[in-house]
Amino acid sequence: MAPSSVVVTIEKPSKFSLVEINGSDSTLLLEKQKAVSPKQFTWFLLLKAHRVLACLSWLPMASKTMVSSVKRRIALSDLSEEEAKSRRLYRFIKAFLFVSVLALVLEVVAHLKKWNLSIIRPWEVQGLLQWCYVTWMSFRVDYVAPLVLTMSEFCTVLFLIQSLDRLVLCLGCFWIKFKNLKPRINGDAYDIEDASSFPMVLVQIPMCNEREVFAQSIAAACQLDWPRDRILIQVLDDSDDSNLQLLIRDEVSSWREKGVNIIYRHRLIRTGYKAGNLKSAMACDYVKDYEFVAIFDADFQPNSDFLKQTVPHFKGAPELGLVQARWSFVNKDENLLTRLQNINLCFHFEVEQQVNGAFLNFFGFNGTAGVWRIKALEDSGGWLERTTVEDMDIAVRAHLNGWKFIFLNDVKVLCELPESYEAYKKQQHRWHSGPMQLFRLCLPAVLRSKISISKKANLIFLFFLLRKLILPFYSFTLFCIILPLTMFIPEAELPLWVICYVPIFMSLLNILPAPKSFPFLVPYLLFENTMSVTKFNAMISGLFQLGSAYEWVVTKKTGRSSESDLVALAERESKSSNEEKITRRHSESGLETLNKLKQQEETTPSKKRNKLYRKELALALLLLTAAARSLLSAHGVHFYFLLFQGLTFLVVGLDLIGEQIS
Repeated sequence: MAPSSVVVTIEKPSKFSLVEINGSDSTLLLEKQKAVSPKQFTWFLLLKAHRVLACLSWLPMASKTMVSSVKRRIALSDLSEEEAKSRRLYRFIKAFLFVSVLALVLEVVAHLKKWNLSIIRPWEVQGLLQWCYVTWMSFRVDYVAPLVLTMSEFCTVLFLIQSLDRLVLCLGCFWIKFKNLKPRINGDAYDIEDASSFPMVLVQIPMCNEREVFAQSIAAACQLDWPRDRILIQVLDDSDDSNLQLLIRDEVSSWREKGVNIIYRHRLIRTGYKAGNLKSAMACDYVKDYEFVAIFDADFQPNSDFLKQTVPHFKGAPELGLVQARWSFVNKDENLLTRLQNINLCFHFEVEQQVNGAFLNFFGFNGTAGVWRIKALEDSGGWLERTTVEDMDIAVRAHLNGWKFIFLNDVKVLCELPESYEAYKKQQHRWHSGPMQLFRLCLPAVLRSKISISKKANLIFLFFLLRKLILPFYSFTLFCIILPLTMFIPEAELPLWVICYVPIFMSLLNILPAPKSFPFLVPYLLFENTMSVTKFNAMISGLFQLGSAYEWVVTKKTGRSSESDLVALAERESKSSNEEKITRRHSESGLETLNKLKQQEETTPSKKRNKLYRKELALALLLLTAAARSLLSAHGVHFYFLLFQGLTFLVVGLDLIGEQIS
């Protein structure tokens, strides 16, 4: 017997026999010499049957709950402001749906009666319905099919160009990883013992009715590791709630008493939204004493070493105007909506921002988690209120003036993702209408600028047209209009590689920066096509200056904190117990304000609820109608794509994705 062998003796030889396990030979592991007894097999089958019955009993209950939820939402639904401002697109989709349903009825009748246009002569037509079908077929072949074919070929070319752009960006990202290309700090670090060697830094926290997150953002900014006499924190509060203003003032006062150099500012006239708020703050006399300004939105929580990781990059680089850090999300696993957003934003930072920063020294400022050289802001005209994307506006003007940007992929700042579809949709509308407003306004300045022709071409054709205009245009037109249309016009049918192979490959590239999200590949592809409706509508609004283009809605926050934040909070509480307490006046006023807020919340009825989105519901019916038509032609991949895309539109239209409100 081999020395690594183990002999196992079982007491019941009637059921088991002696088995020798040889550790050196894996092929002899636990050789079964006795079949499973009938009693064990029966229990196994009963267990499986119990699980199947439990699943079957759960499905009707879940379906009933979902149907009742949908009925309740339909009963409580009203025409939202966003829907009211985009009725033209909704009417177009409804008309398109009506025509598609009529065409489907005709096709079904023709299929059942086995009409064949090739063998039917005009004098053989029987009945009005058959005459309508023959007329439609002739009109379709002669007039509709060539037009749809031209549109599909045009959109396919745009699709391929945009896919090529994504591929080049990914190759650039791989090259950065392979060569370990990272922004380096020029010169020596600041002398820790000599506080005067540190530059003067202004930290701005613009906020507006940010009740859930103002305390944690102020606390994070106040704990930045920087000499206290070389930093000033501005809390720029645009809240219109007087009780909330008192709470924020009290929070600022408590940190000021701990020795933090922090001030509270509130504008009486709230014009220009965030741009107006920042512009007003930069007009203060004391700003001239500061060299850099760091900007954090109200839900952002920078690490204490943020300034020491970003500000030193300006040393020895007088042409550097902006250092942008990456966002990290505390609630990325909260629900399906936040997971899909995380995929998009990981690609944006890891690939788009990093590649453009490394090879072009230019990218769009993300509006927060960045440090600006104040001289760069002043040379570029400062903050302007002309668009809803003031961050992209100042970045473009600084680029035209010759300032360079760098992106730090390793420096991450915690923030929140919108958890409800309503908040996410409003955010995306602003993010996609603003660039088109800016493009119209800054195009003459780009053409007149003294930057090189290659930089002008990159700014116009890649930064604006390809990534801000063409992407939402072809996504909506090709996959939401032309594809279902081709089911009724087989002469213009899209090839499989357009609707399946290339989109899946591009989705794989998009998901690479977030490898843990790979199981959500198909939902991500379907959801991106669903969001093309919102992005297309926003792009058209911004391009043609429609009313909803200038709508600014503050993205709702929940005030979530990560585990590291909770640990840091516990440490702060233990430290504060040993420090001087806040004066009784502040604590009493804070308690009084908090009680007022609680009373106000109790007396004010909550109007928050899940909504219905009519454009998405109409497109869901359109795509499902096209899927039904594809069954008649035995389209395999086309049918499944249209079916699942239609169901995705239905789920989104019923607001079943994201935060659910009972």
